[in-house]
Amino acid sequence: MQPIINIPRQYNAAQALLERNTRRADKVAFIDAISGRTLTFGQLNTQAYRFANVLRAQGFEPESRLMLCMLDTPQWPVVFLGCMLAGVVPVATNTLLTTKDFDYMLRDSRARGLVVSSALLPAFQTLIGQLPDLKTVIVAGGTDTHPHASLDTLLANASPEMTCEATCADDMCFWLYSSGSTGSPKGTVHLHSHMMQTAELYGRGVLGIQESDVVYSAAKLFFAYGLGNALTFPLYAGATTVLLPARPTPTDVFAILEKHQPTIFYGVPTLYASLMADPKRPKKSDLNLRVCTSAGEALPAEIGKKWNAEYGCEILDGIGSTEMLHIFLSNRPGEVRYGTTGKAVPGYELRIVGDDGRICGDDELGELQINGPSAALMYWNNREKTKATFAGEWTRSGDKYIRDADGYYTYGGRSDDMLKVGGIYVSPFEVEASLMTHPSILEAAVVGVADVDELIKPKAYVVLIAGENVSAEDLKQHVKAQLAPYKYPRWIEFVTELPKTATGKIQRFKLRA
Repeated sequence: MQPIINIPRQYNAAQALLERNTRRADKVAFIDAISGRTLTFGQLNTQAYRFANVLRAQGFEPESRLMLCMLDTPQWPVVFLGCMLAGVVPVATNTLLTTKDFDYMLRDSRARGLVVSSALLPAFQTLIGQLPDLKTVIVAGGTDTHPHASLDTLLANASPEMTCEATCADDMCFWLYSSGSTGSPKGTVHLHSHMMQTAELYGRGVLGIQESDVVYSAAKLFFAYGLGNALTFPLYAGATTVLLPARPTPTDVFAILEKHQPTIFYGVPTLYASLMADPKRPKKSDLNLRVCTSAGEALPAEIGKKWNAEYGCEILDGIGSTEMLHIFLSNRPGEVRYGTTGKAVPGYELRIVGDDGRICGDDELGELQINGPSAALMYWNNREKTKATFAGEWTRSGDKYIRDADGYYTYGGRSDDMLKVGGIYVSPFEVEASLMTHPSILEAAVVGVADVDELIKPKAYVVLIAGENVSAEDLKQHVKAQLAPYKYPRWIEFVTELPKTATGKIQRFKLRA
């Protein structure tokens, strides 16, 4: 499939996005919702080039990697875009992960540098000095922390020269680590051309984002969804973005929606459910929304209907992936059918494939596959999983879907046992392994169960060693101490045995039933 926009061979995505806003130098590009600090488009341009020069001065070469583990502040786009201007590849990582996760990603990517928010530095302290490739550590959001330099200090002293690395549209541009299947995280490699494609196809084509918009994304910048929402699309259109460094609680989200008056709000189903359950939620007249989106997991129809009834603003439920960079299947303004994920985003071709490899017709369940101009190049250092996911022009989603005669797609579950919790993939096997480290547990199995809002959460079935006694709360805390907080089982049921096949494999489908 040919890309919708023509991108020249010599091309740098950061330079292209910054140049689109030259005439808006004095307009605010980013607002920090907590500190109130702002960054204009002109300041963003200057600081991004300064950071590119910081990297050059420290010996970073094109295609070398730099891990970016930062809270959502205006410094995030400065570092991300500055890397790209220097031809350095930013590896954006989830701030909620553990030291063990960061250790794996730093070693796998062979990152030469790390830019980390001061609040997140403790998670890296035991790794610094132990990794042969990691030479430079820069701390954002704080003063010089010996022996690490402060990002503010480096930017203030950097050359202001605006030189851009002569990259190509098909050069490696940035990585996002995906946990979309069992096993270790996968470094998903995207090209310089991909950001512009998603901005044109979904940002402009579906959302109709424009210069007058103010946007807020609850999904963080390190997610593919959040990166498009809060960086690519607003820079493409010249819109203003509100960033929240903290976790998006209903109180904080409503405070942003009231104070900054976003016209576009990007959320996830779990958050919409929490917002609608907040007894202190504002009135429709207090907000200025024109469009809302949802992704990460299927939006329950009732949540969409209730939101629309209360705020007079549709939620455009859609699905994207780290592999495709952003949303490729979505409801559209004025054409929403709650309970479905909508239609193919123009510029993307979709097909549903049965277990037998046959292309499915209408009303037949099969795996959703995507052909479009933003598909990742590969998983770094993972040839087998690359071949399994990227099948020629088609990318396998791992999601089951049904398409009706009108072209609307309805979600039918995962093709594997992965769960999506709050829009983030969770491996049940990882949670089981954590539970099994508890000395009182004999066996454990984890499956996804819908809560009262029809959103999927992990539930654990646990068999204790004879004579042992432990509470469900103790087991939850045990998992929380080992894994990222969103992965812990919300419910724990103690059973005498787990259902198994004749060969001893746990029959999770029976637990789900």
